[in-house]
Amino acid sequence: MKRYVIERDIPGVGSLNAEQLKEAARTSNAALAKLNGKAQWVQSFVAGDKTFCVYLAESEEAVHEHARVSGFPASRITEVNGVIDPMTAI
Repeated sequence: MKRYVIERDIPGVGSLNAEQLKEAARTSNAALAKLNGKAQWVQSFVAGDKTFCVYLAESEEAVHEHARVSGFPASRITEVNGVIDPMTAI
């Protein structure tokens, strides 16, 4: 599986309460279940009117399919080519 970062433009997402975020997660999980393992959600970061989501997926098309099924836009999809962190310096 490839790793992707998905930028989603969702006006007002930064002001959602815990219950609303829980419902959004349920919606995403239900869409992922319909994809039969083609995509996995790792985590998402909420910032203002955007979310930045990390997914593992077979292809970019699988990410687009999740967006269609879930109703959450995939404004920009970027395949991750590598990971760098503090341990990279050692």
